[in-house]
Amino acid sequence: MKSAFTLIEILIVVILLGILAAVVVPQFVDSADSVNLGKAKTDISTLNSVVEHYRVSNGAYPTGTVYATAAGVLSTANFIQDAPEAPDGYTYSYASGKFSYAEAE
Repeated sequence: MKSAFTLIEILIVVILLGILAAVVVPQFVDSADSVNLGKAKTDISTLNSVVEHYRVSNGAYPTGTVYATAAGVLSTANFIQDAPEAPDGYTYSYASGKFSYAEAE
């Protein structure tokens, strides 16, 4: 006689896998958000240190009120190689000699 899984056994396994996925998937999403927030904080901290170094060397903060313009000035003056890109869910901005981040809308 052949042994096979019954419909009830298969349904129980599918239900258990669904419950496991419902518990595990949000954990991964939360950890990705945490990583993106950490990257944003690190990038902004580094950029603010670089902009202060620029101010000490040049006597003024970079001109411009747009992140790309200010980061471009730092890059052109060889203070940074490339401006870091904001991680998913965040935007970077620059005003009055300070870089900052915000959650994207």
